[in-house]
Amino acid sequence: MTYTPMMQQYLKIKENYQDAFLFFRLGDFYEMFFNDAIKAAHELEITLTSRDAGGSERIPMCGVPHHAAKGYIEQLVEKGYKVALCEQVEDPKTAKGVVRREVVQLITPGTMMEGRNLDEKENNFLVALTEFQGSYVLACNDLSTGENTVTMLNGSMEDVLLEVHALGAREIVVSSTFPTDELHKLTSQLKITISHEDETDVPEELRQLVSHLQDEKLMMAVGRLFCYVLRTQKRSLDHLQPVRMYYSNQFMKIDVHSKRNLELTETIRTKEKTGSLLWLLDKTKTAMGGRMLKQWVERPLVNAMQIEERHNMVETFMTHYFVREDLKEKLRDVYDLERLAGKVAYGNVNAKDLLQLKRSVQQIPAILELTKQLESPYADALVSEADPCESLAELLERSILDNPSLSIKEGNIIKDGYNSTLDEYRYVSKNGKTWISEMEQRERQLTGIKSLKIGYNRIFGYYIEVTKANLGALQEGRYERKQTLANAERFVTQELKEKEALILGAEEKIVQLEYDLFVELREQVKAYIPKLQLLAKIVSELDVFQSFATVSEEEQFVKPQLSAKREIFIKDGRHPVVEKVLNTKTYVPNDVWMPQETDMFLITGPNMSGKSTYMRQLALHAIMAQIGCFVPANEAVLPVFDQIFTRIGAADDLISGQSTFMVEMLEAKNAITNATKNSLILFDEIGRGTSTYDGMALAQAIIEHIHHHIGAKTLFSTHYHELTALSGQLDKLKNVHVSAIEENGKVVFLHKVKEGAADQSYGIHVAELAELPSSLINRAKEVLAALEGQEIKKVPEPQKEASTLHDDQLSFFTMAEPPVEPKQTSQEKKALEQIKKLEILDMTPLEALNELYRLQKLLKKG
Repeated sequence: MTYTPMMQQYLKIKENYQDAFLFFRLGDFYEMFFNDAIKAAHELEITLTSRDAGGSERIPMCGVPHHAAKGYIEQLVEKGYKVALCEQVEDPKTAKGVVRREVVQLITPGTMMEGRNLDEKENNFLVALTEFQGSYVLACNDLSTGENTVTMLNGSMEDVLLEVHALGAREIVVSSTFPTDELHKLTSQLKITISHEDETDVPEELRQLVSHLQDEKLMMAVGRLFCYVLRTQKRSLDHLQPVRMYYSNQFMKIDVHSKRNLELTETIRTKEKTGSLLWLLDKTKTAMGGRMLKQWVERPLVNAMQIEERHNMVETFMTHYFVREDLKEKLRDVYDLERLAGKVAYGNVNAKDLLQLKRSVQQIPAILELTKQLESPYADALVSEADPCESLAELLERSILDNPSLSIKEGNIIKDGYNSTLDEYRYVSKNGKTWISEMEQRERQLTGIKSLKIGYNRIFGYYIEVTKANLGALQEGRYERKQTLANAERFVTQELKEKEALILGAEEKIVQLEYDLFVELREQVKAYIPKLQLLAKIVSELDVFQSFATVSEEEQFVKPQLSAKREIFIKDGRHPVVEKVLNTKTYVPNDVWMPQETDMFLITGPNMSGKSTYMRQLALHAIMAQIGCFVPANEAVLPVFDQIFTRIGAADDLISGQSTFMVEMLEAKNAITNATKNSLILFDEIGRGTSTYDGMALAQAIIEHIHHHIGAKTLFSTHYHELTALSGQLDKLKNVHVSAIEENGKVVFLHKVKEGAADQSYGIHVAELAELPSSLINRAKEVLAALEGQEIKKVPEPQKEASTLHDDQLSFFTMAEPPVEPKQTSQEKKALEQIKKLEILDMTPLEALNELYRLQKLLKKG
């Protein structure tokens, strides 16, 4: 099929961008064709049309206006797509044949520089993953801020998943030969775009950013990242910062499921920040501080000295109230220095951005002075190398108008007095109208024509207009005819031509000169980028500390003490978010006392009584302490945990075809496999997804395995009251329960955790609170009474210590004494025969209850 030259050009360019929408510039529109058009019309809800492209059939086509393209591009990128911008790169007036076009930028989810998809308080990380035998290297870049990091992971794809999730990356770059089954582990759990880059040599122009790295594997991963960024962005990236090496064991490990269960950065139900721990702690005043806070929440520290340094800074801010309040006022006027610096380097900064930069830098001297007033060694070290960039503030003060145009190509951005040539052009432009007015008066006097006027239009320029009745009054040879109208003639004179050239030339020169001066100014600002990025880090850290101090003061948090003896002592601890959402007066605080010799709490109590909240709040105390914040309690002593594992809540993983119970077992396996004695494990109702005996057997085996072989601090809640007998055999296990009382046959939850085991489960009482039909409730009570009457005494057998679990170690129940076989009636024999024929495993719980009820009636007849 033979297409038109323009369509052939489109297809040739599209060959290199098969995984992106190609926005092909045609005049004032970006057009899309073929499958791009069909898919874009659906995703963007725009009209799908067609056009003749030289073939036998018309081809699908859709388009968006050039001036409105930004919004459409953001919609596509938000959905995980890529957009290749193809522009005309030569003047159509001088082009011979088809205008030359090239892709000038590939916009992807991981390379967004601005727009609604870019949350000001969240980084937008792009990750490059490189696999080596037995290890992975993860290189990371935020193009909007210039941050670059790299780490080596000597583990499985689960460790990669943990890191990528912690970064919140939206795009990952791998080689074209990377195993697809490995990638599926990421894409099945994270909303992430996959891109490919096979080049791994660090580009020459970015080598200075990796000069301190020695490991070849790290260099290859960073090279893949930088090559992809340069290939897609096709422009200067002077704002990229030196690559920072870090190790994953510098931070507490919290797997993806645990982060969701604990609602660290978003809630489980709404997937929004409101209601999460991050929402509670975020009292930051700057976008940079908000991003750093999120990074800290995602990555709690494990170095006790660093943690205590942060605690001391929070305490310093709390004791210096007036300094903190003054600092908050200054921070409110600081814009996003990191992303402004990025826009300067990227070339998409405008005059209003530079105005924001000026106002931000003007606050820096006062911020640095306030920091010194804190009289803290940490604070002094933080600002010791800071340059307030006062010369930059002075430069921007002299150059940029206080209310400039949004576009840098329309003039009205540079102040008077900044450039003498610009001032001359402006004088001519400003006084040109006065000159024209004076000339009009002189021409009227010279000709005696009172109706003579001098006008202007964009086609003919300036002209002298005289009605036809007055044409005889004009001096011969002085006026040159320019245009004839119905009732008048238009002329020009030599003097008018000269004035026109001066005035119009000045206006055009003003716009061009202002643009040239702005570009020159932008290059001058580029030199300050490293200093601005250092200031951004200082401001961010100060902002997070004042945020911690503010929320700690408002919510009455306490400074935690770190224990080297693996002790937990929390007096009147609270769940910070639940307390905030409910009410401080109605929230019931609880203690946690786990000395060195106690590793495990076995928690019993009814549903809705607060067991899960109690477990979560301990994890949040640990996380808050290790990010450097104070904790919601009257007193707190905590060890430094290396990992937190949770198995809380029930949910099917429908995508991978896993049941609730399978998900539960996989999460339990993750904890049991990876936990150390310095970890924190929270297990809520393990084993309830299967039959009662299976569930209890598994629960006991898991408890014993953690007790004997791991030794991690563990909270294990259960409805299997039989398990409470384990406290007699496991010396590091302690029973606690969430108390409840019965009043007039109704259950009242006290939400208070006390020592010992719960006396009953109150399951039917909870059903009553849910207002199930009274007939159903009464029937449940009858069935419960019947079951309790037939219950056989059960005695748990503790697991023998061993390195692995065997089937014979899961034996759970023994008879208290040998049963005495009574003489059987005919009805009993009949019932026994029927019982033997029952297929219990094929019955639902309700069917089993109904069958039990029928057999009971049969026996009563006997």
